[in-house]
Amino acid sequence: MNTRRDENMLTWWADVRVLVLLFFGLRLTLAVVYQPALWQLYDANGAPLTLQQGLSTYGDFHYFYNIARLTDGGNWPYRDFWYEFPPLWSVLFMGLYRVLSVHSAASYATWSTALGLLLNVFDVGNLVVLRRLGERLHGQTVGLALSWTYALLAAPLILTWWNFEPLVLFLMLAALWTLLSGAEGRSALLTALGALTKYVPILLLPTVWRFWPRTRALRYTLVSVGLVALMLGGLLVWGGEMAWASLRAQAVKPSYQTVWALLDGNLRTGQFPDAAAHFDTRTIYDTTAYPPRVPFGLRTLPFVALGAWLYTRRMRRDAHGVVAFYALTVTLFFLWAQGWSAQWALPLSALILLNFPTRAGVLSCLMLGLLSFWEYPALFMRATEAASVVRAHLVPTFALLVSVRTVLLLGFAAALYRRLTSFQTEER
Repeated sequence: MNTRRDENMLTWWADVRVLVLLFFGLRLTLAVVYQPALWQLYDANGAPLTLQQGLSTYGDFHYFYNIARLTDGGNWPYRDFWYEFPPLWSVLFMGLYRVLSVHSAASYATWSTALGLLLNVFDVGNLVVLRRLGERLHGQTVGLALSWTYALLAAPLILTWWNFEPLVLFLMLAALWTLLSGAEGRSALLTALGALTKYVPILLLPTVWRFWPRTRALRYTLVSVGLVALMLGGLLVWGGEMAWASLRAQAVKPSYQTVWALLDGNLRTGQFPDAAAHFDTRTIYDTTAYPPRVPFGLRTLPFVALGAWLYTRRMRRDAHGVVAFYALTVTLFFLWAQGWSAQWALPLSALILLNFPTRAGVLSCLMLGLLSFWEYPALFMRATEAASVVRAHLVPTFALLVSVRTVLLLGFAAALYRRLTSFQTEER
Protein backbone atom coordinates (compact mmCIF):
# COMPACT_ATOMS: atom_id res chain seq x y z
CA MET A 1 0.00 0.00 0.00
CA ASN A 2 2.81 2.39 0.88
CA THR A 3 4.58 1.51 -2.36
CA ARG A 4 1.51 2.44 -4.39
CA ARG A 5 1.15 5.71 -2.49
CA ASP A 6 4.81 6.54 -3.19
CA GLU A 7 4.32 5.79 -6.88
CA ASN A 8 1.29 8.07 -6.99
CA MET A 9 3.25 10.87 -5.34
CA LEU A 10 6.10 10.47 -7.82
CA THR A 11 3.65 10.57 -10.72
CA TRP A 12 2.05 13.71 -9.30
CA TRP A 13 5.35 15.55 -8.97
CA ALA A 14 6.40 14.41 -12.44
CA ASP A 15 3.24 15.86 -13.98
CA VAL A 16 4.32 18.93 -15.97
CA ARG A 17 0.87 20.46 -15.45
CA VAL A 18 1.47 20.63 -11.71
CA LEU A 19 4.82 22.31 -12.25
CA VAL A 20 3.38 24.86 -14.67
CA LEU A 21 0.46 25.66 -12.36
CA LEU A 22 2.77 26.23 -9.40
CA PHE A 23 5.28 28.17 -11.52
CA PHE A 24 2.79 30.55 -13.11
CA GLY A 25 0.46 30.62 -10.10
CA LEU A 26 3.23 31.96 -7.87
CA ARG A 27 4.05 34.70 -10.35
CA LEU A 28 0.41 35.63 -10.87
CA THR A 29 -0.13 35.88 -7.12
CA LEU A 30 2.95 38.09 -6.73
CA ALA A 31 1.65 40.32 -9.53
CA VAL A 32 -1.60 40.77 -7.59
CA VAL A 33 0.15 41.53 -4.29
CA TYR A 34 3.11 43.56 -5.58
CA GLN A 35 1.66 45.36 -8.58
CA PRO A 36 4.15 47.59 -10.42
CA ALA A 37 3.45 51.26 -9.80
CA LEU A 38 4.96 54.71 -10.26
CA TRP A 39 4.61 57.58 -7.79
CA GLN A 40 5.44 61.18 -8.67
CA LEU A 41 7.16 62.90 -5.75
CA TYR A 42 9.12 66.13 -5.28
CA ASP A 43 12.34 66.80 -3.42
CA ALA A 44 12.98 69.70 -1.03
CA ASN A 45 13.74 72.01 -3.97
CA GLY A 46 10.54 71.13 -5.79
CA ALA A 47 12.27 68.97 -8.42
CA PRO A 48 10.16 66.00 -9.57
CA LEU A 49 11.16 62.51 -8.47
CA THR A 50 9.77 59.23 -9.76
CA LEU A 51 9.45 56.41 -7.24
CA GLN A 52 8.96 52.84 -8.47
CA GLN A 53 7.20 50.21 -6.41
CA GLY A 54 6.25 46.60 -6.96
CA LEU A 55 7.84 43.78 -8.92
CA SER A 56 9.36 46.03 -11.59
CA THR A 57 11.43 48.06 -9.12
CA TYR A 58 15.10 48.30 -10.22
CA GLY A 59 14.23 46.89 -13.64
CA ASP A 60 13.95 48.41 -17.12
CA PHE A 61 10.15 48.47 -17.41
CA HIS A 62 9.98 52.17 -16.53
CA TYR A 63 12.54 52.90 -19.25
CA PHE A 64 10.60 50.80 -21.79
CA TYR A 65 7.38 52.55 -20.79
CA ASN A 66 8.88 55.97 -21.44
CA ILE A 67 10.13 54.75 -24.82
CA ALA A 68 6.65 53.46 -25.66
CA ARG A 69 5.15 56.84 -24.74
CA LEU A 70 7.25 58.44 -27.48
CA THR A 71 4.77 56.90 -29.94
CA ASP A 72 1.92 59.05 -28.58
CA GLY A 73 2.66 61.83 -31.03
CA GLY A 74 2.68 59.54 -34.05
CA ASN A 75 6.40 58.87 -33.80
CA TRP A 76 7.86 55.51 -34.78
CA PRO A 77 11.05 53.82 -33.57
CA TYR A 78 13.91 53.58 -36.08
CA ARG A 79 12.37 56.38 -38.11
CA ASP A 80 11.59 59.25 -35.72
CA PHE A 81 13.66 58.18 -32.72
CA TRP A 82 16.45 55.67 -32.14
CA TYR A 83 16.07 52.52 -30.10
CA GLU A 84 18.99 50.27 -29.18
CA PHE A 85 17.52 46.78 -29.68
CA PRO A 86 16.32 44.92 -32.79
CA PRO A 87 12.66 45.39 -33.72
CA LEU A 88 10.81 42.32 -32.39
CA TRP A 89 10.85 43.36 -28.73
CA SER A 90 9.86 46.94 -29.62
CA VAL A 91 6.86 45.61 -31.57
CA LEU A 92 5.81 43.67 -28.49
CA PHE A 93 6.07 46.28 -25.75
CA MET A 94 5.15 49.29 -27.89
CA GLY A 95 2.32 47.36 -29.54
CA LEU A 96 0.92 46.45 -26.12
CA TYR A 97 1.09 50.11 -25.15
CA ARG A 98 -0.76 51.19 -28.30
CA VAL A 99 -3.49 48.58 -27.77
CA LEU A 100 -4.00 49.70 -24.18
CA SER A 101 -3.98 53.35 -25.27
CA VAL A 102 -6.91 52.71 -27.60
CA HIS A 103 -8.90 51.58 -24.56
CA SER A 104 -7.52 54.41 -22.36
CA ALA A 105 -5.81 51.85 -20.14
CA ALA A 106 -2.14 52.58 -20.84
CA SER A 107 -1.16 53.52 -17.30
CA TYR A 108 2.18 52.22 -16.12
CA ALA A 109 0.56 49.83 -13.63
CA THR A 110 -1.69 48.22 -16.24
CA TRP A 111 0.90 48.11 -19.01
CA SER A 112 3.75 46.74 -16.87
CA THR A 113 1.53 44.13 -15.22
CA ALA A 114 0.27 42.92 -18.60
CA LEU A 115 3.80 42.91 -20.03
CA GLY A 116 5.20 41.03 -17.04
CA LEU A 117 2.51 38.36 -17.26
CA LEU A 118 3.14 37.99 -20.99
CA LEU A 119 6.85 37.48 -20.35
CA ASN A 120 5.95 34.94 -17.68
CA VAL A 121 4.10 32.98 -20.38
CA PHE A 122 7.37 32.82 -22.32
CA ASP A 123 9.13 31.75 -19.14
CA VAL A 124 6.66 28.88 -18.81
CA GLY A 125 7.84 27.96 -22.30
CA ASN A 126 11.42 28.02 -21.00
CA LEU A 127 10.42 25.65 -18.23
CA VAL A 128 8.85 23.18 -20.66
CA VAL A 129 11.60 23.32 -23.30
CA LEU A 130 14.32 23.06 -20.65
CA ARG A 131 12.64 19.93 -19.35
CA ARG A 132 12.49 18.41 -22.83
CA LEU A 133 16.12 19.21 -23.51
CA GLY A 134 17.08 17.75 -20.13
CA GLU A 135 15.18 14.55 -20.92
CA ARG A 136 16.85 14.36 -24.33
CA LEU A 137 20.31 14.72 -22.81
CA HIS A 138 20.08 13.02 -19.44
CA GLY A 139 16.84 11.06 -19.19
CA GLN A 140 13.37 11.65 -17.79
CA THR A 141 14.35 11.87 -14.12
CA VAL A 142 17.07 14.47 -14.67
CA GLY A 143 14.85 16.45 -17.05
CA LEU A 144 12.24 16.64 -14.30
CA ALA A 145 14.85 17.74 -11.76
CA LEU A 146 16.16 20.45 -14.11
CA SER A 147 12.70 21.94 -14.61
CA TRP A 148 12.05 22.08 -10.87
CA THR A 149 15.50 23.59 -10.29
CA TYR A 150 14.86 26.32 -12.86
CA ALA A 151 11.46 27.01 -11.30
CA LEU A 152 13.09 27.61 -7.90
CA LEU A 153 15.90 29.90 -9.08
CA ALA A 154 15.63 33.58 -8.24
CA ALA A 155 16.83 34.90 -11.61
CA PRO A 156 13.78 33.78 -13.68
CA LEU A 157 11.36 35.12 -11.06
CA ILE A 158 13.04 38.53 -10.85
CA LEU A 159 14.02 39.09 -14.47
CA THR A 160 10.58 38.44 -15.94
CA TRP A 161 9.57 41.72 -14.26
CA TRP A 162 12.73 43.58 -15.17
CA ASN A 163 13.68 42.83 -18.74
CA PHE A 164 12.74 40.79 -21.81
CA GLU A 165 15.44 38.14 -21.33
CA PRO A 166 12.81 35.37 -20.80
CA LEU A 167 11.68 35.95 -24.41
CA VAL A 168 15.29 35.81 -25.63
CA LEU A 169 15.95 32.61 -23.69
CA PHE A 170 12.78 30.99 -25.01
CA LEU A 171 13.83 31.62 -28.61
CA MET A 172 17.34 30.31 -27.87
CA LEU A 173 16.13 27.10 -26.22
CA ALA A 174 13.37 26.53 -28.77
CA ALA A 175 15.84 26.93 -31.64
CA LEU A 176 18.21 24.47 -29.96
CA TRP A 177 15.43 21.95 -29.26
CA THR A 178 14.04 22.01 -32.81
CA LEU A 179 17.57 21.75 -34.21
CA LEU A 180 18.26 18.61 -32.19
CA SER A 181 14.83 17.26 -33.18
CA GLY A 182 15.66 17.51 -36.89
CA ALA A 183 13.37 20.45 -37.66
CA GLU A 184 16.17 22.58 -39.09
CA GLY A 185 13.94 24.96 -41.02
CA ARG A 186 11.88 25.75 -37.93
CA SER A 187 15.07 26.15 -35.90
CA ALA A 188 16.48 28.60 -38.45
CA LEU A 189 13.27 30.65 -38.25
CA LEU A 190 13.45 30.70 -34.44
CA THR A 191 17.12 31.75 -34.61
CA ALA A 192 16.14 34.62 -36.91
CA LEU A 193 13.36 35.69 -34.53
CA GLY A 194 15.83 35.50 -31.65
CA ALA A 195 18.36 37.68 -33.47
CA LEU A 196 15.58 40.16 -34.25
CA THR A 197 14.90 40.35 -30.51
CA LYS A 198 18.48 40.47 -29.27
CA TYR A 199 21.57 39.61 -31.29
CA VAL A 200 22.87 36.84 -28.99
CA PRO A 201 20.67 33.97 -30.40
CA ILE A 202 22.50 34.20 -33.74
CA LEU A 203 25.39 32.49 -31.93
CA LEU A 204 23.75 29.15 -32.70
CA LEU A 205 25.21 29.40 -36.22
CA PRO A 206 28.77 28.30 -35.29
CA THR A 207 27.27 25.17 -33.71
CA VAL A 208 25.32 24.39 -36.88
CA TRP A 209 28.45 24.74 -39.00
CA ARG A 210 30.49 22.66 -36.58
CA PHE A 211 28.14 19.67 -36.33
CA TRP A 212 25.93 19.63 -39.43
CA PRO A 213 26.87 18.91 -43.06
CA ARG A 214 27.96 21.94 -45.06
CA THR A 215 24.96 22.00 -47.38
CA ARG A 216 22.47 21.87 -44.49
CA ALA A 217 24.46 24.44 -42.51
CA LEU A 218 24.46 26.74 -45.54
CA ARG A 219 20.70 26.35 -45.94
CA TYR A 220 20.22 27.06 -42.24
CA THR A 221 22.38 30.19 -42.47
CA LEU A 222 20.64 31.50 -45.57
CA VAL A 223 17.27 31.22 -43.85
CA SER A 224 18.25 32.72 -40.49
CA VAL A 225 20.69 35.38 -41.66
CA GLY A 226 18.59 36.14 -44.73
CA LEU A 227 15.48 36.90 -42.68
CA VAL A 228 17.47 39.09 -40.29
CA ALA A 229 19.17 40.96 -43.15
CA LEU A 230 15.84 41.43 -44.91
CA MET A 231 14.19 42.91 -41.82
CA LEU A 232 17.09 45.13 -40.80
CA GLY A 233 17.67 46.21 -44.40
CA GLY A 234 14.02 47.20 -44.62
CA LEU A 235 14.41 49.25 -41.45
CA LEU A 236 17.43 51.06 -42.90
CA VAL A 237 15.54 51.92 -46.08
CA TRP A 238 12.52 53.09 -44.07
CA GLY A 239 14.24 54.87 -41.20
CA GLY A 240 17.49 56.11 -42.72
CA GLU A 241 19.86 57.79 -40.28
CA MET A 242 17.72 57.02 -37.23
CA ALA A 243 17.59 53.32 -38.09
CA TRP A 244 21.34 53.23 -38.69
CA ALA A 245 21.93 54.89 -35.34
CA SER A 246 19.64 52.32 -33.67
CA LEU A 247 21.51 49.35 -35.14
CA ARG A 248 24.88 50.80 -34.10
CA ALA A 249 23.86 51.82 -30.58
CA GLN A 250 25.05 48.69 -28.78
CA ALA A 251 28.33 48.50 -30.68
CA VAL A 252 29.47 52.05 -29.89
CA LYS A 253 28.49 51.98 -26.22
CA PRO A 254 31.45 52.27 -23.82
CA SER A 255 32.47 49.31 -21.72
CA TYR A 256 30.53 48.67 -18.52
CA GLN A 257 30.59 46.20 -15.61
CA THR A 258 33.32 43.97 -17.08
CA VAL A 259 37.07 43.56 -16.72
CA TRP A 260 37.31 45.74 -19.83
CA ALA A 261 35.41 48.48 -17.99
CA LEU A 262 37.76 48.17 -15.01
CA LEU A 263 40.72 48.63 -17.35
CA ASP A 264 38.99 51.66 -18.91
CA GLY A 265 38.24 53.14 -15.49
CA ASN A 266 34.50 53.15 -16.19
CA LEU A 267 32.50 52.65 -13.00
CA ARG A 268 29.08 53.26 -14.57
CA THR A 269 26.33 50.97 -15.77
CA GLY A 270 25.51 50.52 -19.44
CA GLN A 271 22.37 52.60 -19.14
CA PHE A 272 21.29 54.58 -22.20
CA PRO A 273 20.02 58.18 -22.00
CA ASP A 274 16.45 58.87 -20.95
CA ALA A 275 13.68 58.55 -23.52
CA ALA A 276 13.59 62.28 -24.31
CA ALA A 277 17.15 62.07 -25.68
CA HIS A 278 16.25 59.41 -28.25
CA PHE A 279 15.22 61.97 -30.85
CA ASP A 280 18.85 63.05 -31.22
CA THR A 281 21.31 60.52 -32.65
CA ARG A 282 24.24 62.41 -31.15
CA THR A 283 23.26 61.17 -27.69
CA ILE A 284 24.36 57.65 -28.71
CA TYR A 285 27.90 58.37 -29.78
CA ASP A 286 29.35 60.02 -26.68
CA THR A 287 32.18 57.53 -26.14
CA THR A 288 34.93 60.07 -25.39
CA ALA A 289 34.62 59.88 -21.59
CA TYR A 290 35.94 56.31 -21.34
CA PRO A 291 37.92 55.40 -24.47
CA PRO A 292 38.94 51.73 -24.55
CA ARG A 293 42.47 51.11 -23.32
CA VAL A 294 42.35 47.74 -25.05
CA PRO A 295 41.35 48.50 -28.68
CA PHE A 296 38.49 46.55 -30.21
CA GLY A 297 40.77 44.61 -32.54
CA LEU A 298 43.23 43.68 -29.80
CA ARG A 299 40.37 42.50 -27.58
CA THR A 300 38.75 40.54 -30.39
CA LEU A 301 41.79 38.83 -31.90
CA PRO A 302 42.47 36.37 -29.02
CA PHE A 303 38.83 35.26 -28.98
CA VAL A 304 38.80 34.77 -32.74
CA ALA A 305 41.99 32.72 -32.49
CA LEU A 306 40.57 30.69 -29.61
CA GLY A 307 37.33 30.12 -31.49
CA ALA A 308 39.18 28.96 -34.60
CA TRP A 309 41.30 26.59 -32.49
CA LEU A 310 38.24 25.16 -30.75
CA TYR A 311 36.46 24.74 -34.06
CA THR A 312 39.20 22.42 -35.32
CA ARG A 313 39.42 20.25 -32.19
CA ARG A 314 38.13 16.70 -32.25
CA MET A 315 34.91 16.70 -30.22
CA ARG A 316 32.08 14.41 -29.29
CA ARG A 317 29.33 14.61 -31.90
CA ASP A 318 26.27 13.57 -29.93
CA ALA A 319 23.57 15.86 -28.55
CA HIS A 320 25.72 16.53 -25.49
CA GLY A 321 28.46 17.89 -27.75
CA VAL A 322 26.04 20.14 -29.63
CA VAL A 323 24.65 21.68 -26.45
CA ALA A 324 28.10 22.04 -24.88
CA PHE A 325 29.54 23.75 -27.97
CA TYR A 326 26.62 26.18 -28.09
CA ALA A 327 27.03 26.95 -24.39
CA LEU A 328 30.77 27.48 -24.88
CA THR A 329 30.13 29.87 -27.79
CA VAL A 330 27.70 31.94 -25.71
CA THR A 331 30.04 31.98 -22.70
CA LEU A 332 33.01 33.15 -24.77
CA PHE A 333 30.83 35.87 -26.26
CA PHE A 334 29.94 37.15 -22.79
CA LEU A 335 33.62 37.12 -21.83
CA TRP A 336 34.50 39.05 -24.99
CA ALA A 337 31.67 41.60 -24.80
CA GLN A 338 32.52 45.06 -23.52
CA GLY A 339 29.52 45.06 -21.18
CA TRP A 340 27.61 42.88 -18.75
CA SER A 341 24.01 43.04 -17.55
CA ALA A 342 22.36 41.15 -14.71
CA GLN A 343 19.79 39.59 -17.06
CA TRP A 344 22.52 37.56 -18.76
CA ALA A 345 22.49 35.32 -15.70
CA LEU A 346 19.25 33.84 -17.07
CA PRO A 347 20.50 32.21 -20.32
CA LEU A 348 23.76 31.23 -18.65
CA SER A 349 21.90 29.50 -15.81
CA ALA A 350 19.84 27.47 -18.28
CA LEU A 351 22.97 26.43 -20.19
CA ILE A 352 24.80 25.53 -16.98
CA LEU A 353 21.93 23.29 -15.86
CA LEU A 354 21.70 21.56 -19.25
CA ASN A 355 25.40 20.74 -19.31
CA PHE A 356 25.96 20.12 -15.61
CA PRO A 357 22.81 18.77 -13.93
CA THR A 358 24.73 18.28 -10.69
CA ARG A 359 25.11 19.89 -7.31
CA ALA A 360 28.05 21.89 -8.70
CA GLY A 361 25.87 23.13 -11.57
CA VAL A 362 23.12 24.26 -9.21
CA LEU A 363 25.63 25.99 -6.94
CA SER A 364 27.14 27.74 -9.98
CA CYS A 365 23.70 29.07 -10.95
CA LEU A 366 23.09 30.30 -7.41
CA MET A 367 26.50 31.99 -7.28
CA LEU A 368 26.05 33.61 -10.69
CA GLY A 369 22.65 34.98 -9.70
CA LEU A 370 23.90 36.24 -6.35
CA LEU A 371 26.92 37.95 -7.91
CA SER A 372 24.77 39.56 -10.61
CA PHE A 373 22.14 40.93 -8.23
CA TRP A 374 24.71 41.97 -5.66
CA GLU A 375 26.34 44.07 -8.36
CA TYR A 376 22.99 45.34 -9.62
CA PRO A 377 20.83 46.52 -7.95
CA ALA A 378 22.56 46.31 -4.55
CA LEU A 379 25.77 48.13 -5.48
CA PHE A 380 24.62 50.47 -8.23
CA MET A 381 21.17 51.44 -6.98
CA ARG A 382 21.92 51.75 -3.26
CA ALA A 383 25.59 52.67 -3.04
CA THR A 384 26.35 54.92 -6.03
CA GLU A 385 26.67 58.58 -6.69
CA ALA A 386 24.80 60.52 -9.38
CA ALA A 387 24.72 58.97 -12.84
CA SER A 388 25.16 55.49 -11.34
CA VAL A 389 28.86 55.83 -10.60
CA VAL A 390 30.21 53.52 -7.89
CA ARG A 391 31.40 55.43 -4.84
CA ALA A 392 35.17 55.49 -4.34
CA HIS A 393 35.19 53.38 -1.17
CA LEU A 394 33.16 50.66 -2.92
CA VAL A 395 35.37 50.36 -5.99
CA PRO A 396 37.31 47.38 -4.51
CA THR A 397 34.00 45.58 -3.88
CA PHE A 398 32.84 46.31 -7.42
CA ALA A 399 36.16 45.09 -8.86
CA LEU A 400 35.95 41.93 -6.75
CA LEU A 401 32.41 41.15 -7.96
CA VAL A 402 33.39 41.62 -11.60
CA SER A 403 36.54 39.53 -11.18
CA VAL A 404 34.80 36.64 -9.39
CA ARG A 405 32.06 36.57 -12.03
CA THR A 406 34.69 36.53 -14.79
CA VAL A 407 36.54 33.66 -13.11
CA LEU A 408 33.24 31.78 -12.79
CA LEU A 409 32.59 32.17 -16.53
CA LEU A 410 36.16 31.10 -17.34
CA GLY A 411 35.68 28.02 -15.18
CA PHE A 412 32.40 27.23 -16.94
CA ALA A 413 34.15 27.57 -20.32
CA ALA A 414 36.96 25.25 -19.23
CA ALA A 415 34.48 22.68 -17.92
CA LEU A 416 32.56 22.83 -21.20
CA TYR A 417 35.76 22.18 -23.14
CA ARG A 418 36.47 19.12 -21.03
CA ARG A 419 32.92 17.96 -21.63
CA LEU A 420 33.31 18.47 -25.38
CA THR A 421 36.48 16.41 -25.51
CA SER A 422 35.12 13.52 -23.43
CA PHE A 423 34.32 11.26 -26.35
CA GLN A 424 31.26 9.01 -26.38
CA THR A 425 30.08 6.45 -28.88
CA GLU A 426 26.53 7.80 -28.96
CA GLU A 427 25.88 9.77 -32.12
CA ARG A 428 23.54 12.70 -32.51
